[in-house]
Amino acid sequence: MEKKVALKDVAQHIGVSVALVSYVLNGKEKEARVGADMAKRIRKAAVELNYQPNLIAKSLKMGKTKTIGLIVADISNPFFSTIARIVEDEAKKHGYVVIFGSSDESAEKQLDLIDVFSTRLVDAFIIAPAAGTEEQIETIVKRGIPVVLMDRFFPGLKVDCVHINNFNAAGKAVKQLIKNGRRKIGMVAYDAIQSHMQDRKQGYKAALKENKIRFKKEWLVEASYQHIEKDVAAKLKALLKPLQVDALFFATNSLAVAGLKEINKLGIKVPDELAIISFDESDAFDFFYSPVTYVSQSLADIGKEAVKLILSRLHNKSRKNADIIVEASLIVRESCGSR
Repeated sequence: MEKKVALKDVAQHIGVSVALVSYVLNGKEKEARVGADMAKRIRKAAVELNYQPNLIAKSLKMGKTKTIGLIVADISNPFFSTIARIVEDEAKKHGYVVIFGSSDESAEKQLDLIDVFSTRLVDAFIIAPAAGTEEQIETIVKRGIPVVLMDRFFPGLKVDCVHINNFNAAGKAVKQLIKNGRRKIGMVAYDAIQSHMQDRKQGYKAALKENKIRFKKEWLVEASYQHIEKDVAAKLKALLKPLQVDALFFATNSLAVAGLKEINKLGIKVPDELAIISFDESDAFDFFYSPVTYVSQSLADIGKEAVKLILSRLHNKSRKNADIIVEASLIVRESCGSR
C-alpha cells in the first residue's frame, strides 16, 4: 500500500518546519507572517507530493466538521428531494456539506441514521421526524448537537422547527371543493400519528363542519405508509365503486398518485364525477388529463429557513427556540371542478 503523505513529508521536501507548512495549508500564512513566495512553494510541494489532509484529525482538533446531517422520510419523493437540494445549496453558501438519509417513516431506521451521522461527527441535524421519535430528538439536544425539525414537529418538545400551518392549508383545500359545489368530500391520508398528518385531518373535518356538512367515517380513507399502493387501491375501490363521494382530498402527493391510478382504472371521470385536490405537487400531475389542483408549500422557504435556523443555533446555542411557520397557497386547476 502506498504510504500516505504527511505534513512532515512536505516540510522535509522543501526544508522548512512542520508548523510553517501547517499554517500555510490551513490558510493562516498571514497570521504566521509567511512570505508570499514561501507560501507558494509550500502549496506547490503539497500538490506535487499529492498531500491529502486528514479531515478526521482536523475536525477533532477544530471541534467541527462543517457537515449537516439531513434525515427525511424518502429522498426519492419530489417533496423531500427538492427540499434536500435547497438545503444543500444554502448550506454550501456557508461552507457546510450536507449528507442525506431516508427514514422510510421508521423510528428504528431514523435512529440508525442518527447514530451513523453522529459517528461521522456532523455539526448539526435537520430532520423530518418519523412518528414516535421524540426521545431520539431529545437525546440529540442533550448531547449539545443543534437540531431543526422540518415539515413536522412534536408539540411540547422544545426544539427549533419550520413547517406550514397544515390545519389551515387543508381547510382551504376542502373549502375550495365546497365552493365548487361538492358536498360529499372524502379524504385519503396516512394512518399516522404525526402532528402534520393529524392537523390535515382535523382541518378537513373542521371545514366540513363549518359548512354544515356532516362528516361520515367511511369518507376518511387511511393507508399504511409501508403498503401505500395496496391500501389505497383496495380502500378507494370500496369507496368509489359504487361512487359514495363527489370529491377527494389527498393528504400527500404520493397518496394522490396512487389514488389517481385507481380512479383511472375504475373509469371515473375527473372532475365531472369526482373532483380532486392534493397536498403538494408531483411531476406525475402534469401527465394527468385533468390538471391537478394542489396545496403548494414554499419548499424554497422551508429549506432556507431550516438552514438559517441551524446556522443560528450553531452560532448561539443558548438562544430561545424558534417556531417558523411558512405560508402555503392553493394552486387551483381543473381537477377540483373550477371552470
